[in-house]
Amino acid sequence: MILCLADVLTAEAVAELLSLTAGGSWTDGTRTAGWAAREVKRNRQLAKGTAAAEAAAIVRAGLEAHQVFRAASLVRRMRDPMFARYEAGEEYGLHVDDALMGSGPDPLRTDLSVTVFLSPPSAYDGGELVLDSPAGEQTIKLDAGSAVLYPSTFLHRVAPVTRGERRVAVTWVQSLVRSVEQRAILFDLDQARRDLFAREGRSPAFDLIAKSYANLLRLWAES
Repeated sequence: MILCLADVLTAEAVAELLSLTAGGSWTDGTRTAGWAAREVKRNRQLAKGTAAAEAAAIVRAGLEAHQVFRAASLVRRMRDPMFARYEAGEEYGLHVDDALMGSGPDPLRTDLSVTVFLSPPSAYDGGELVLDSPAGEQTIKLDAGSAVLYPSTFLHRVAPVTRGERRVAVTWVQSLVRSVEQRAILFDLDQARRDLFAREGRSPAFDLIAKSYANLLRLWAES
């Protein structure tokens, strides 16, 4: 399931992020790429530090406050967002995200990938996120403050930027529910119960849907 999410960040939050990261130290993006992805990755990433930590907290808060993101992802853990910039001639070729991220005995399993767009589409040409989905290639370029959520199992790439600068925040989610198909069923049920409640309030039909959602989540969720 691919979901485009509007208004993850307000215009004020985007402006604060751009200001915070403008003066940061930007390093070669290959430093955080896997051994195969290094061959196709040409961008820069914000180095760790105070600015990166403050910016990551803003993005995380925006995602965690977004009802559709919560319903679709069922977050168990989320990696601290990273910030990337692409200028003319830079791109990220076809790759798949690492299955496990983080050091130590309990790495994060990447079930879902998230790109939060920080530059408006008018600020750059090219730079589309291209997903190699079962339905074919899907090209995504969203307004600043919007995000796309997609399975980390997809091959994907960032098309070459030919003008301007593309800035994004990226992160990864380990979901409470590992299965893509099960998450999709739960998401549909959640949207249905919310729609029904908004139109009719509590009703026998709402209670049945709410019960089914809770019981399926109880059945499928990992502790």
